[in-house]
Amino acid sequence: MPQAAWSITMSLADDEHFMAQAIAEARLAAAAGDIPVGAVAVSAGQVVAKGHNQRELLQDPTAHAEIIALRQAASELGTWRLSGLTLYCTMEPCPMCAGAMVQARLGRLVYAVDDPKAGAAGSILDLLRSPWLNHQVLVTRGILAQCAQAQLSEYFARLRS
Repeated sequence: MPQAAWSITMSLADDEHFMAQAIAEARLAAAAGDIPVGAVAVSAGQVVAKGHNQRELLQDPTAHAEIIALRQAASELGTWRLSGLTLYCTMEPCPMCAGAMVQARLGRLVYAVDDPKAGAAGSILDLLRSPWLNHQVLVTRGILAQCAQAQLSEYFARLRS
């Protein structure tokens, strides 16, 4: 499948370019009073969907950036099977989002910072590469991590003050 192969062979410069867009999405979440997490879905080198946390705005516990981006991507592409898609996220996905990625047959996940409290892409759990599930997702971590971590640290410092 050409899209999946393209996603797998993206360069570091491509990964940084799309992660910068996810970081911009995360700023929108922070501006709305939510944890600054953003996501960008890329297919064949083109952004097909974006999302940022909207749990506070929508009062919806499932309104995570990743879920919003996956839903939009599936709608835009006309299929729930997202094997040719790369999802860029500013933070390691939680179990709910990782489960959605497996169910969507996501081709690749690229994320910036680990989530030591709820990470499900290797920090606490590794749902994305579990041999017991029907699909495994390629994972790249640490892209623009310092920038995403600074964004999170600033948000939580403001929240505490």
